[in-house]
Amino acid sequence: MEITFLGTGVAIPQKNRVQSGMLVRLEEKPLLIDCGSGVLSRFPEAGVSHTEVDTVLLSHLHLDHVADLHPLIKANWLRGSTSMKVYGPEGTEEWFSKVLDAYEYLLEKVDVDVIELFPGKEFTPEGFDCEISCTAATHSTPTLAYRVTGEGGEFVYSGDTEPSRKIMELAAEADLLIHECSFPPGMKVTNHTTPETLADLMEEYNKEIGSICLTHFYPEMRGHERESVNYLKGYFEGEVILAEDLMRLEL
Repeated sequence: MEITFLGTGVAIPQKNRVQSGMLVRLEEKPLLIDCGSGVLSRFPEAGVSHTEVDTVLLSHLHLDHVADLHPLIKANWLRGSTSMKVYGPEGTEEWFSKVLDAYEYLLEKVDVDVIELFPGKEFTPEGFDCEISCTAATHSTPTLAYRVTGEGGEFVYSGDTEPSRKIMELAAEADLLIHECSFPPGMKVTNHTTPETLADLMEEYNKEIGSICLTHFYPEMRGHERESVNYLKGYFEGEVILAEDLMRLEL
């Protein structure tokens, strides 16, 4: 299993970080998780054809996680690939349809199946040899954290969230926890995570998670990346990784 971080940023533009998205290669088939603005343009840089993607998993519907989904569908159509399955939280079908309805020329050209998920759901996407389960994250809109279990390993992606015991329980015995860390130590925030707010739970679940990879950085994190990693290392014995756009991890 190979994970490529296509975007590790947020809604605010930053040098070298586009909005959220990562590509998970299971066997030879890619699964795209989130598709924020800039993610589509990362495909050539990652050496992957966008037409390989026919399944997308959305954590939530904020623009910095979904803005390139419809452009991806159009790009695929322009290259002869018209089918897509989109999994996401409550509200995904209504949101997707309203946006697509604005582009009448696409309505009869593409075949998109939208499947809404709810906390506790377990499923295997069509064409994949993996199991996916989800739980509710703690954010300002319905958000799902996902656990992906494949032949090469298993990881959990938090989506946008405050630190959550539900997510830590989902990540128990996983090889990797990919967790948002939007802001540096010392900042008081809600709906997102800082190293300080994450540390207490990481200490409690220290022995149950292999490694943690931090992602989803606001500009305020610039210059505090290493400080954040070192802070968490004081509470967690496993490896603490700092995600960068186009970085690859092997499980």
